[in-house]
Amino acid sequence: MTNQVVTDAYDEIVVLLSEDADADVTVGQEGLLVHGQLFAFLDAYDLVVALPEQRVNDLLHRGVGRTYTDAEHPGRHWVRISDIELWPELAQESHTYVGEPSVGDES
Repeated sequence: MTNQVVTDAYDEIVVLLSEDADADVTVGQEGLLVHGQLFAFLDAYDLVVALPEQRVNDLLHRGVGRTYTDAEHPGRHWVRISDIELWPELAQESHTYVGEPSVGDES
């Protein structure tokens, strides 16, 4: 895989998520953000996404993803995804997961 292939695949995710006016996606220096919170970014040739612990464990167990530890965002569970064909689906899933308000924040 080349840098150009990775860049093109990442750019496709940005376009996909930007087409939805309700997606609230911002492209920052760190990666993709929803409501100011990082949910996906590139690390070498992998897309790293934040997902619920159970989903991360599922992806790891099936060999779809590899573990990623992020000391800057310790409250989240991160997984590395090498297969660029899975990037759009998992980026959208991560966007939804990180972008949803926490239960009880408004009470």
